[in-house]
Amino acid sequence: MDLDNKQRYKERYTSKSTRYIKVYNQNIRGLGMKSGEILGHLYPDYPQVLCLTELHLRKPQIKHKTIENYSLGTYYCRENYEKGGVAIYIHQSIQSSKVSIDKYCKEKDIEICAIKFTYHELKISIITLYRSPTGNFDFFLCNLEIVLQKLYNSTLHIIICGDINVCYRVESERKKQLDNLLHSLNLTSIITFPTRVQNNSVTTIDNIYIDPSKFEDYSVIPILNGLSDHDAQLLTIRYKTFHDPGRNLLTIRKFDTYLIPELINKLNNESWDNVFNKEDINEMFNSFLNDYLRIFNSCFLLQTVTVKNNSIKSKWFTKGIKISCDNKRKLHLSYRQNPNEEANRHYW
Repeated sequence: MDLDNKQRYKERYTSKSTRYIKVYNQNIRGLGMKSGEILGHLYPDYPQVLCLTELHLRKPQIKHKTIENYSLGTYYCRENYEKGGVAIYIHQSIQSSKVSIDKYCKEKDIEICAIKFTYHELKISIITLYRSPTGNFDFFLCNLEIVLQKLYNSTLHIIICGDINVCYRVESERKKQLDNLLHSLNLTSIITFPTRVQNNSVTTIDNIYIDPSKFEDYSVIPILNGLSDHDAQLLTIRYKTFHDPGRNLLTIRKFDTYLIPELINKLNNESWDNVFNKEDINEMFNSFLNDYLRIFNSCFLLQTVTVKNNSIKSKWFTKGIKISCDNKRKLHLSYRQNPNEEANRHYW
C-alpha cells in the first residue's frame, strides 16, 4: 500500500463526523393543548429532549398528555397546590431511565425530575427543575445539592434546565449561592439573554447549566413562540463521533402479509390445555397470554434497522398550520412590544 493510499485509508476510518444533541427548555405556563404548537415551532428539526416546567397538570393528566414522536421520560406534579410541575419528554428513538428523586421534591420549594440515557458514546443525565418565587430558597439549595451528589460521576454529562426564579441579569446573594454550588461540579449558566419580558420587566430566570469542559462546542438560542410569558431556550451540542450522524438504530418487529397466516395457523394448532386445565381465572388468563405472546414473538421477529434522524415526519403538520404558528408568534411579539388592550385582544 503506497503512502497516498495509506493516508486515504487513515482519513476514511479515523475521521470523525459531527453529531448533534438538542435540548429544549421552557416554562410553558400550562401544557394543556400546547404540545402540537411546541412541535410546530421546532419542525422539522426536533430536539432529542423537551424539558418543561409549570405544567399545571395533575398526575392522571400528565400520564395521558402525549407529544408526537416523544415519550414521557419522567415528571413531578403537585398534589396540594395549583399549577407548578415539571416533566421531561424524550424522543422515542432513545431509551432512557428515570432517576428516582421524588423524595427530594417539595411543592413550590423544589420540583425536580431527572433521566439518564446513553446517546451513542455519551452518557447523559438531564435534570429539570422549578422553584416558585415564594419557595424556600435554602431548602431548594440543600436538596439540589443532595440530588447532584447522588447523580454525579466523572463520566456522566449533566445538563440542568428549568426555572429557578433567580435572575441572572443582576448580581444577588441567591445567584452567588447557587453558582457556588454548581461551580463545585464545574456546572455553569449558559443563558445570557432575557427569558421573560413582560411590560417593563426583563429577567433571565429560566436557565440551562452545563459543564463547558465536557461540551466545548455548543450554542444556545431563544425561541419566541408566544406559548407562554417565558421564552423557550434551545441548546445545541455538537461533538465528534466515528458513526454516521445521519442515522439512528431502531428495533422494530417485522410484519407482512406472509407472516399473518403463519400466526393464525400456529394459534389454530395450539392445544391450550395448560389454559383450560386451570381453575383460577387469573392463572388462566396469564397462561393464555404467555402462550399467545410466545407464538406472536416467534412469528414476528425483532430486527434492528437504521433510520435517518429526520425520517420521522409529522403527517398533521401542514403548511397552513406552520403559517398560523408564525402569525401567532408575530402577534405575540407585537403585543409584548406594545402591551395595550387592543393588541392583547387581537393576540388572544
